[in-house]
Amino acid sequence: MSSPVLIILLLLLSISLSSAQTYNILSYGAKPDGKTDSTKALTAVWAKACASVKPVTISIPKGRFLLRSIVFDGAKCKRKSVTFRIQGTLVAPSDYRVIGNGNYWIFFQHLDGLSVYGGVLDAQGASLWSCKKSGQNCPSGATSIGFQSSSNVVISGLTSLNSQMFHVVINGCRNVNIQGVKVSADGNSPNTDGIHVQSSSTVSILNSKISTGDDCVSIGPGTNGLWIENVACGPGHGISIGSLGKESVEAGVQNVTVKTATFTGTENGVRIKSWARPSNGFAKNIRFQRCVMNNVQNPIVIDQNYCPGNENCPNQVSGIKISDVMFFDIHGTSATQVGVKFDCSSKKPCTGIRLQDVKLTYQNKPAMADCSHAGGTEAGFQQPNSCL
Repeated sequence: MSSPVLIILLLLLSISLSSAQTYNILSYGAKPDGKTDSTKALTAVWAKACASVKPVTISIPKGRFLLRSIVFDGAKCKRKSVTFRIQGTLVAPSDYRVIGNGNYWIFFQHLDGLSVYGGVLDAQGASLWSCKKSGQNCPSGATSIGFQSSSNVVISGLTSLNSQMFHVVINGCRNVNIQGVKVSADGNSPNTDGIHVQSSSTVSILNSKISTGDDCVSIGPGTNGLWIENVACGPGHGISIGSLGKESVEAGVQNVTVKTATFTGTENGVRIKSWARPSNGFAKNIRFQRCVMNNVQNPIVIDQNYCPGNENCPNQVSGIKISDVMFFDIHGTSATQVGVKFDCSSKKPCTGIRLQDVKLTYQNKPAMADCSHAGGTEAGFQQPNSCL
């Protein structure tokens, strides 16, 4: 026979669960016509959710909802956890200037226990890309969705289309799970990184497809504990650690695993890059394993002489220390003759590089390897022949 205390606890739990609040944006004036501005409605919903002491779900039903820039700040919320269930599409204004001068289109911060399920974000960024290509005076553009200073975040089933700048940014967060995400932008779209992670710990990116004009995943300073698995990349610039060393004093990158990734027609495959100038940063304990390259220009690359526009770095060398990097079971085709390129710093040579079971071909012949200031070991099958 159950004890009275247990019965009371179960009853309280049942009451708590049954009293969870769901707020539908339609009830606050939002219209799913893609034309009516729903920013005020969603702001009103957030105010209600933020004031609630009960579990809260914000529901965005099917349809297209026009949305200007919005911030979901949990700093003063009674509960730091909230769930967004998005069945419809959030669409940015067609005039890129409306959101283009801000850092973010949709921004979350100071939350603990945030979940975002489903939904499509359509930033309509193509007109801004055209402006940039024409050389006109254009805004820098907004990242579609950003998460900052938050913990225990789940992003599942989200689709991001045609971002003006980066699609998804994780900055200063802890314990973030990203899964089943789709990112899509033109292969020539500038600075449209798929997912960017920096100053964050314990982040996973799983079962996602990223097609964009810049890095599929970019990994910035201060990242510690990133797991990327079962990601399809292309078009894009590959999965990149860096660029590092932009600042002279900079947090390092460590404990990164990229596993079971496919790269198709990308500029790079797996890459570490740093500016050619002094810095105290580092990259260590990096694992790239079970990656397939399909016509990739630079399948395996470490570039420590990054100096775009030859500004602020000519005649200098990188101070970033790269160590303990493993490339295991990397195979496929290179679009250029050099399939493995380690261009490391003369001041801080790469150490502890390990190549194991690498097979890369160029035009049905073994690709080539090119090493500078790099040391390490090799094991198993090697094609091209190791230059370590």
